Formats: sequence, structure tokens, C-alpha cells
Amino acid sequence: GNISLPGNRRLYFDTHALVCLLEENGFTTQQSEVIVSALVKIMNTNLDMIYKDMVTKVQQEIALQQVMSHIGGVKKDMIILEKSEFSALRSENEKIKLELQQIKKQVTDEITKVHADNKLNLNLEKSRVKELYSQNERKLLEMRTEIVELHAQQDRALTQTDRKIDTEVADLKTMLESHKLDNIKYLAGSVFTCLTVALGFYRLWI
Repeated sequence: GNISLPGNRRLYFDTHALVCLLEENGFTTQQSEVIVSALVKIMNTNLDMIYKDMVTKVQQEIALQQVMSHIGGVKKDMIILEKSEFSALRSENEKIKLELQQIKKQVTDEITKVHADNKLNLNLEKSRVKELYSQNERKLLEMRTEIVELHAQQDRALTQTDRKIDTEVADLKTMLESHKLDNIKYLAGSVFTCLTVALGFYRLWI
């Protein structure tokens, strides 16, 4: 039959059928009833423990309201935190933007300065190259002038040497002609003297 449980709970359990089943398996009626009674007590104890852990609908609604209230508070805190973080992030973003603009300006100024320095260095280098080219041109012109002058001096020296040689050759020819004439005169005088002497001896002998 049905067994009444504490707390107006009813357990639909056929205890009589279980007693009969136990009697059919060799248990006496008293033993069967004791066993069934023990089983009922065990089931009641387990059910009490289960119902103790369960909550009622009202308790569930209260817990749900508490959870929703807590969620609402957390959501509000999150919104406030997000706004605060957004403001801080926007402020940090503006700060970074200003720093980037300053860095960009510094880089632009540095690039302009480098370009100006490079242009100045290039102009200086061009001027230096032009000056070196002019100096080399002047040196080359001076060397050409010196070479021309040296050639002229060599030509004059050669001309003077040729003239001197010609003069010395002419003087030598004149001297040779003079010596030749003197030799002829000497030979003529010697021949004439010999003839005179020979003529004298000839006259003496005659």
C-alpha cells in the first residue's frame, strides 16, 4: 500500500507485494515485514536528505533577484569603468598624438637640416672641385708656358751653338787658308833660296 512520509509527502510503494515476494523466497512473514520496514526507513532518510538540499520556488526567485541585482551592479560598475577607461584612453591617445606630431616635426626639421647640410656640402664640394680644376688649369698652363719657354731656350741655345760652330769652322778654315798660304810662301822662299844657292855654286864652278 501507500506509505505516508514526513512533511505531507507520500511514497507510492507496494509494500505488500514486496512482503509476498520475500515470503515466496523463504522468508517468514515477520522477517519480510522487518525487511520492508527497514527499506522504507532507508528511503525516508535518503528523501529527507534530497529535500533538504532542494530550494523552494520563492527561494529561487529571491536568489534570482539577488543575482540580477548583483549583475546590474556589476554592469553599472563596468559602464562607469568603461567610461573612465575611455576617458583615460582618449586622454592617452591625445597625448600620444601630440607626441607623434612633435616627433614628426622633429624628424621633418632634422630631414630639412640634413638636406640643407647636404646641399651646402655639395655646393662646397662643387666650389672645391672648381677651385682644384682652376688650379690644375693654371698649373697646366704654367707647365705649357715653361715647356714652350724651355723649347725656345733650347732652340736659341741650338741656334747659338750652330752659329758658334759655323763661326769656329769659318775661323778654322780661315786659319787653315792662312797656314796654307804661309806654307806656300815658306816653300816658295825655300825653293827660291835653294835656287839662289844653286845658282851661286853654279857661277863659282864656271
